[in-house]
Amino acid sequence: MKITIGADHGGRKLKDAIVRHLEEKGITMTDIGTYSDESVDFPSYAEEVSERVIRGEADLGILCCGTGIGMSIAANKIPGIRAAVVSDCFSAQATREHNNSNVLCLGERVIGEGLALRIVDTWLEAEFLGGRHKRRLDLLEKLEQK
Repeated sequence: MKITIGADHGGRKLKDAIVRHLEEKGITMTDIGTYSDESVDFPSYAEEVSERVIRGEADLGILCCGTGIGMSIAANKIPGIRAAVVSDCFSAQATREHNNSNVLCLGERVIGEGLALRIVDTWLEAEFLGGRHKRRLDLLEKLEQK
């Protein structure tokens, strides 16, 4: 599994904690930044992570900002991306199993580091269930084509 992760200044500390966590687990990961607390524009990071997922350079993406909301909005502008803002483990599992999300968005100002790491683990371990959920994903793809 290959993960690409990025953050703006509001999510940089959480991103760094997730990077360390993924490295400890031996997961192949690319960190595209940001690497400081200097103000940056979140859409650029959302686009880069999302494009890497779409091009197949990463299997999944993780984005962090203050709330996760801005990153999710930006990432979901990229056709083929199914980004979900998650702040609990149940939603992390459901968004992979039911929606086949391929980008996880987390808010540093919303959840603590410990919960964030549990969410990441839950999300990475969950698998798309297919079946009736596949039919719904097909409908989402039709919406993207409008």
